[in-house]
Formats: sequence, C-alpha cells, structure tokens
Amino acid sequence: MKKASSKKNWIKGAIKKPGALRESLGVKKGEKITEKMLDKAEKSKSPLTRKRASLAETLIKIARKK
Repeated sequence: MKKASSKKNWIKGAIKKPGALRESLGVKKGEKITEKMLDKAEKSKSPLTRKRASLAETLIKIARKK
C-alpha cells in the first residue's frame, strides 16, 4: 500500500530526466519553451519526445488550475 505522500508528489517520480525536453528541442537554459514548440514536439517522429511534450502540456494545465 502506497503512502499518501507519494500520491501527493507523483510529479517528482514522473520526471526522470529534468531538462531532457528542452535539450531535444534545442532551447537554451533560461529560455522558455513556447506553445508552438510544444505543439511541434507532440507531432515529432520520436515517441520519447512526444511523451515528454505531452507530460509538459499536462503539467502546464495543472499549474493553471492552481
């Protein structure tokens, strides 16, 4: 049985390699990843890039709710 704290911090476990999406898109550290870049990444040939872009979209939606 999982602890309640692990449910609360699921995002921490979901992000295995922080900065990987930024690196694959060629965006320098400190610059923002635009919506247009995320849309393009979601249609990428690489399944890993698509998954990372999808997770980024989900995290953005969660942040907007708060």
